[in-house]
Amino acid sequence: SVHMFFLGVLGFAVYGNEALHFSCDPDRRELNLFCYNQFRPVTPQVFWALQLVTVLVPGAVFHLYAAYKNIDQEDILERPTYTVFYIISLLLRIVLEVAAFWLQSRLFGFLVHPLYFCDASSLNKTFNFTKCMVPEHFEKTIFLSAMYIFTIITMILCMAEIFEILCRRLGYLTHQ
Repeated sequence: SVHMFFLGVLGFAVYGNEALHFSCDPDRRELNLFCYNQFRPVTPQVFWALQLVTVLVPGAVFHLYAAYKNIDQEDILERPTYTVFYIISLLLRIVLEVAAFWLQSRLFGFLVHPLYFCDASSLNKTFNFTKCMVPEHFEKTIFLSAMYIFTIITMILCMAEIFEILCRRLGYLTHQ
């Protein structure tokens, strides 16, 4: 929930009009657009929204199945198949978070620099590399760091949930 709130409220404030304020030297509309598309092949808001949806799918599938079969928390502890399926959904969520973390680091890095050097040689013969100014680079670096932290927190919470389920399952078995 915090992840979605953070992305929805602050994501637009930080990244909302980034393309409009991205300017290159020389400042030409077609050059700015060409270099911006090179700088941001995927907008961060779209990437993070897809990450959230993808990561929520395994848990949603399990919970829909549990609702359909009227499975409650005690059933998950009592029946080994339900426990295994629940843990698999959590492990899949962790794998998806790790993949998203890796992909985010490949797409956006960990630091947003104030200048971006664009290879514009295919656009025009008069200039090969041009400097572009990245607006609000410091805010973007902070936001990127927060998104990495949220991903790590989600992975830790999933691991804690696996640990908790296993401990409760073992406790349930010892009481039987």
